[in-house]
Amino acid sequence: MRAWQVTAIGDPVDVARIVDLPHPTLSAGQVMVKVRAVGLNLPDILLMQGRYQNHPGTSYIPGFEFAGEVVAVADDVDLPVGARVLCVPDLPHGPRGGLAEHVPIDAAAVYEIPDAMSFTDAAAMSITYVTALLAIERRGRLRSGETLLVHGGAGGVGTAAIQLGLHMGARVLATAGGGEKVAFCESLGAEAVDYRSEDFVDFVRERTAGVGADVIIDPVGGEVFERSRKAVAWEGRLLVVGFASDSIGSMKSNQLLLKNFSVIGVNRDQYRFRDPEVFRSLHREVFSLYESGAFRPVIKETVGFADVQSAWARLAGRNTIGKVVVTM
Repeated sequence: MRAWQVTAIGDPVDVARIVDLPHPTLSAGQVMVKVRAVGLNLPDILLMQGRYQNHPGTSYIPGFEFAGEVVAVADDVDLPVGARVLCVPDLPHGPRGGLAEHVPIDAAAVYEIPDAMSFTDAAAMSITYVTALLAIERRGRLRSGETLLVHGGAGGVGTAAIQLGLHMGARVLATAGGGEKVAFCESLGAEAVDYRSEDFVDFVRERTAGVGADVIIDPVGGEVFERSRKAVAWEGRLLVVGFASDSIGSMKSNQLLLKNFSVIGVNRDQYRFRDPEVFRSLHREVFSLYESGAFRPVIKETVGFADVQSAWARLAGRNTIGKVVVTM
């Protein structure tokens, strides 16, 4: 069985390679999935570089989300052979991600996808759309008529947040780096600014007549997080989703008092263990929104199994828009 395997900590080009492994076997409570598509994400790269908050050890198969067809089930599993599923493996807590031809996975970690959803679309759902929905609906309590500011608007979580925010009736502002990414955010319906050439705080203040954004979703961190306090509205919610800038910002607690705003953490992964029913319900809601036509995932690039290294390089260089998906 072909699989991508990581055997050390370092840059993907140095530590990841395609190998032939024995065909995996099933344990109790598991299903075997023939992999059809794998979503690539920045955490894949951070994990390889040893910069992620958890690590599965010195040898593992990368790939945080994948979709495919169930080809075998353990005796204690009711899911039928042939089921089409989205899978969320226990990576980084375990050694087996989705970049392999076949993956055994706990039945509790698979989600049957709608008939109308392709494997490619399904592989772009969990890290981006579930995270965005968790952030702006459950954690941020975004309401119709409010203003949502999306940092990193052209990224995977960013494009998802723009689409979901608009669907929820919000006015959506977005930041992005470069004219192409700004134009893409605008094509999704956001009002966008190039943070490389303009001050996003001035942009938000100008567009909101000085009020600021009611909800800010921040997957960037660093200085973007720190300056967002100047762009948040009275009683606003600043959502900490990630640190794509590789910098963790800080804020003095007294600054929260000035506008009575909240800083709220958003950790999708922890819901798998702390509240599995919420995790499953978020996936169900994303699937329902997809079926209703509320959004379509932004997949600007698909690559073959052998071309993953070049895709990782583009992700690391911030040279992608939306999602990159491996098709098999």
